[in-house]
Amino acid sequence: METLVVIPTYNEAENLPPLHEALFGLGLDLGVLIVDDNSPDGTGEIADDLARENPRVMVLHRPGKQGLGTAYREGFTWALEHTEAPLLAQMDADFSHHPSRLPALVEAARSGAVAVGSRYVPGGGVKNWGLGRRLLSRGASIYVGTVLGLPVHDLTGAYKCWPREVLARLDLASLKAGGFAALSEMTYRAHLLGCRFQEVPIIFEDRRVGQSKLTGSIAMEAFLNVWRLRFNLNYDPKEHPPE
Repeated sequence: METLVVIPTYNEAENLPPLHEALFGLGLDLGVLIVDDNSPDGTGEIADDLARENPRVMVLHRPGKQGLGTAYREGFTWALEHTEAPLLAQMDADFSHHPSRLPALVEAARSGAVAVGSRYVPGGGVKNWGLGRRLLSRGASIYVGTVLGLPVHDLTGAYKCWPREVLARLDLASLKAGGFAALSEMTYRAHLLGCRFQEVPIIFEDRRVGQSKLTGSIAMEAFLNVWRLRFNLNYDPKEHPPE
């Protein structure tokens, strides 16, 4: 298995089976780790059924909804401990991250770069968004990039592919953010380590079914976390040398 795709889920019962079919129809050497937060719609049970049918599907059950950041932290930690996949990808389960772009992300990560699915490079974009949401999303990436000095145009997206050795050096256990803010925190830590980024254009489309998980409290955490990272990050990249 070259690539393990970590997919957090909460109430994604309708999306998970078609996503499974789409991913394993790509022709990549991949596995999937579903991290389910005890979804009341039965997503966890569907994930277990898929795992019984397909040995390349794994499931990590959590007792309840604990946030996107903790889902990726626990998922990546499990992947590093239980698999030898040289590439670890992450994506949403709702088809806002189209599986067809995963091969391009994998190809970019093979070079040793952190591959970032980007809406804000030539060829990228969004669909079915109003002007207000477009301005908010673009402004948030500019805000985070300016405060943290990051050389990445899209800093609020979750479609990425990481070389294993990069994730192994991030000290995932010490990540502070529990929600979407973890996405920029991981990128910032990789930047401090001197990692290279390659942005791959993607078209982001609103979820097919279900409701958005973004709340006001999650947005506020993301806003405040940027300044905590900038001025009070208890993280020294010198403590995590290359393996």
